[in-house]
Amino acid sequence: MTATYPASALQDETLDALCWRVLGQTEKVVEQALELNPGLADQGAFLREGQQVLLPAVTRPQVPVRDLIQLWD
Repeated sequence: MTATYPASALQDETLDALCWRVLGQTEKVVEQALELNPGLADQGAFLREGQQVLLPAVTRPQVPVRDLIQLWD
């Protein structure tokens, strides 16, 4: 079972906007949120203000750190 936690929607917020605001990403997260919340897609594009939505717990991938190259140093 995937770890989840609830999040509250803001006024006129969409599911992808909620995922971006709370998790900082939408890739593969919106689909998982729809699976965790049956019937959510049937409500339309906008969530109700204060509506509780279960979001999947995601781990953020490690981004490699690159050295900055200055051309005129």
